[in-house]
Amino acid sequence: MPRNLFKQALSEGRRQHGLWCTLSSAFTTEVVAGAGYDWLLLDTEHSPGDALTVLPQLQVIAGYPGVSAIVRPASNDAVLIKRLLDIGAQTLLIPYVQNAAEAEAAVRATRYPPCGIRGVSGLTRATRFGREKGYFDKAAEDLCVIVQIETAEALGNLKAIAAVPGVDALFVGPADLAASIGFGADLSNPGLRKTVIDAISKIKAAGKPAGLLSGDPVLMKMAAEAGVDFLAVGVDAGLLARSSEALLAQAASL
Repeated sequence: MPRNLFKQALSEGRRQHGLWCTLSSAFTTEVVAGAGYDWLLLDTEHSPGDALTVLPQLQVIAGYPGVSAIVRPASNDAVLIKRLLDIGAQTLLIPYVQNAAEAEAAVRATRYPPCGIRGVSGLTRATRFGREKGYFDKAAEDLCVIVQIETAEALGNLKAIAAVPGVDALFVGPADLAASIGFGADLSNPGLRKTVIDAISKIKAAGKPAGLLSGDPVLMKMAAEAGVDFLAVGVDAGLLARSSEALLAQAASL
């Protein structure tokens, strides 16, 4: 079974840098896979993506052994999680986890009975179509469950969420968090920055790795100083949008 290099790096305390992929295309994923990021997040929550688009993206990333794939299901849903695991996802970012019970549900969705509720099939890509004989017994060892903290309620329950067995890391989502605590779309608000850094510090104090997505250079620097373990520094759609605008502006100024 392929080793989960992302999970291994978390256990070794090595910071990893990533890029969000929302264009839902294997071709665009291959373009960025060679850029040198440690991990790529394949998003199906805020993108048109689903299991059928994630599958070829995973196949592309497999051609870049130094790059890890993280997949975000559209919700904390056992059926969606099962489908993504069956096509070979090993690391999942579960959105909108509010409390310990929801974190426990996310973990149980990734585990076979009696430890969970994941459905069993011996002919999935994850099992190499039945060729990986020890998959049922060993799958959990190389699965990584990350839960996303993105509301005021989740912040209040952070310690309990971090204590749930099987939760490997916690990720702070600043956009939804800003909306939840009253900052709207102001992602560079000093109050939001402080809240995010406080959350990272609490996650680290609970003994779990902390992650973050941010395009704010100030917040990224603060997060690095706070010991963030995995940091996404951009979104593929954003890179395309802003770079294409800048190129046109440059040409129009000639």
